[in-house]
Amino acid sequence: MKLCWLDVTTSNGSREAIIEEALHHGIDGILTDDLGTLGSVPPSVTRVLFLRESNDLPDELPGVDVVIADPARHGDPAVLALKYPDVEVGPFVEIVDAPSLENACRAAATQKWSLLRFRDPTKIPLEIVLAAADRAQGSIITEVADVEEAGIVFGVLERGSDGVLLAPQVVGDAARLAEAAQTVTPELKLVELVVKEVAHVGMGERACVDTCTYFRQDEGILVGSHSTGMILCVSETHPLPYMPTRPFRVNAGAIHSYTLSVNERTNYLSELRSGSQVLAVDARGQTRAVTVGRVKIETRPLLSVTAEAPDGTRVNLILQDDWHVRVLGPGDAVLNSTELTPGDRVWGYLPTASRHVGYPIDEFCLEQ
Repeated sequence: MKLCWLDVTTSNGSREAIIEEALHHGIDGILTDDLGTLGSVPPSVTRVLFLRESNDLPDELPGVDVVIADPARHGDPAVLALKYPDVEVGPFVEIVDAPSLENACRAAATQKWSLLRFRDPTKIPLEIVLAAADRAQGSIITEVADVEEAGIVFGVLERGSDGVLLAPQVVGDAARLAEAAQTVTPELKLVELVVKEVAHVGMGERACVDTCTYFRQDEGILVGSHSTGMILCVSETHPLPYMPTRPFRVNAGAIHSYTLSVNERTNYLSELRSGSQVLAVDARGQTRAVTVGRVKIETRPLLSVTAEAPDGTRVNLILQDDWHVRVLGPGDAVLNSTELTPGDRVWGYLPTASRHVGYPIDEFCLEQ
């Protein structure tokens, strides 16, 4: 989980509403230059003081957890840490050239907190800082202009900044930032399904989901005709007789099918677009968010596969009738759709809630 700090220094009239929203959505830190504002923030949130316009820190810092100090105006953070033993101190560094980049690398590698501002839009300086602090124990907080940039900063070098600082413009920015920080995807409990019936169902449109990521050999996406059950469709990472492998692709199923995306949502395969996100799932139920690069929808012969869970739940998947379309079974068995027969065992997932416009909801819903 990435850290989210909000800078409410200039929020003015909307400050109270923004702080209330931040508390509701679990924002990690509130930063301002006003001790009075921090005094109203509960200690469950990191209360951060940063005097951008003043050179002098007060003698006492009630209700403050972290002081961000600009060394050029406030002095050496190590000296300030001795002056304020009950408060954590971290430096602010604005990266504008090679010397300031070196200062940022040093701070990130040695300080518990480092607040960084990058003047240039390129993320290469941030990559350098992250590399320099790869084994450091402290936290790097990077200033961002908006939630979109926060999402980018969270993913730089596959590690990302430990956190971001955003000055919200309107109520709602805190919620969007918290959502962008949800980088940890859930571990799913897969179940063994026993194939009960395989039937040809004629022609129809199926979707290949091409992602911006290489899948592993035991990895694919969950697909099903109903929200109550899905089958793990494996990626095209395994050798094919007549064409090269497509390790970024899952030949997933008919266009009406559900698949899992981020934040517990489902999407129809037909509504995925370039830039959408889906969950890649492996045979142990470990997941990660992957970005869709393209969805190919074409007319193909289709098979209906019905399988049953130990509790009697029936799961259906309609997928292309072709040898290179595969599902995954226990023991990392790769099963071709054309050779599936009753008695085969495949990995599946049984969501616990029905769906309304993709969101889980506890209500009566009959799918057949």
